[in-house]
Amino acid sequence: MSTKLQEYLKNETALLKEEGLFRELKTIRERKGAWVDLQGRKVLDLSSNDYLGLALDPQLAEAFQQALEMCGTGSGASRLISGNMSPHEELESAIANFKGAESALLFNSGYHANTGAIPALFGKGDLILSDELNHASIIDGCRLSKARVVKYPHKDCTALRKLLHENRDFEKIGIITDGVFSMDGDVAPLPEIVEIASEFDAAVMVDDAHGVGILGATGRGTLEHFGLSSESVPIQMGTLGKALGCFGAYVAGEEKLRQFLINKARSFIFTTALPPALAVAVKQAIEIVQNEPSLRERLWENVRFFKEGLKDIGLDTMQSETAIIPILIGDASQTMEIHRELLKEGVFIQGVRPPTVPKGKSRLRATVSAAHTREDLEFALGAIAKVLG
Repeated sequence: MSTKLQEYLKNETALLKEEGLFRELKTIRERKGAWVDLQGRKVLDLSSNDYLGLALDPQLAEAFQQALEMCGTGSGASRLISGNMSPHEELESAIANFKGAESALLFNSGYHANTGAIPALFGKGDLILSDELNHASIIDGCRLSKARVVKYPHKDCTALRKLLHENRDFEKIGIITDGVFSMDGDVAPLPEIVEIASEFDAAVMVDDAHGVGILGATGRGTLEHFGLSSESVPIQMGTLGKALGCFGAYVAGEEKLRQFLINKARSFIFTTALPPALAVAVKQAIEIVQNEPSLRERLWENVRFFKEGLKDIGLDTMQSETAIIPILIGDASQTMEIHRELLKEGVFIQGVRPPTVPKGKSRLRATVSAAHTREDLEFALGAIAKVLG
């Protein structure tokens, strides 16, 4: 390694530590329900996005194991070479049906989906309106597109309409938003966004990573939550590693969208396909979401109980509407100190600092799951009250 690069790494690492922004990996050795062995200590996990507890569901494990025997551990190639296997296509059909779309295309992660689909669909001469609190993968997808990107204030449809009035002379216009915002836990005002989009002939793209499986009467996500059709939101992205308990992502929409992305999305074209056994497990997860509504009911009961408990302690949960429940602290160093104190009490709630959230908005990001028992949540609230009350 060059001397200059070594010096750069040393200085930047020191600066991160000085500002309280240095991050380190924590090793989870074992999971049992909502409890984990975190570096040799048993703690209650309130940081996972496994909202329905499906990551440890025996039905998914059995489906995965059976598929391993038939398909092996890996696909061996990108899908345009020799990695396109029947479980991939069967899962895409299941996703399309689940999302009420004509078609769907698998990607290897939500990051792959957004950094592949957005630059494929929008480019130089186009305009993208992006919510200022959109996920980093959307931000990076917009940057890669080379389109003109204008951020609009969070969930502010009046400002969105005004910006569209001021910016009309573009080949194509896209409005991109998270369905559920991953750090605040609030929900995008999709009906208003769809209405505005129709006025300006703009296409709406929704990243529904944190809505799939939990929002809507049957868990189909943010569109179902608002009673919207796939025609009104022609580009739906979602992930398979949160409520569905597996890994991967998809873009759902019309068949011509799928065919276009197969040919133009670089993160799809130049990536080895997901393991086929994983696709079989995800398909099983979708069936569970559709056939076992009690999981969602338990999740929302837990969300209500935990939020009420935090309110009684006097904590600011930042208008959260979902299982993502931020506890606003403000200062980055103080946030991480509280995170460490909670760990001592046996509760794992991750602290979140800039650049993930704006400066001065550092927080504990708690996530509730259907896997949590009432006793688990009472234990967590007791620990939080001790440290923060």
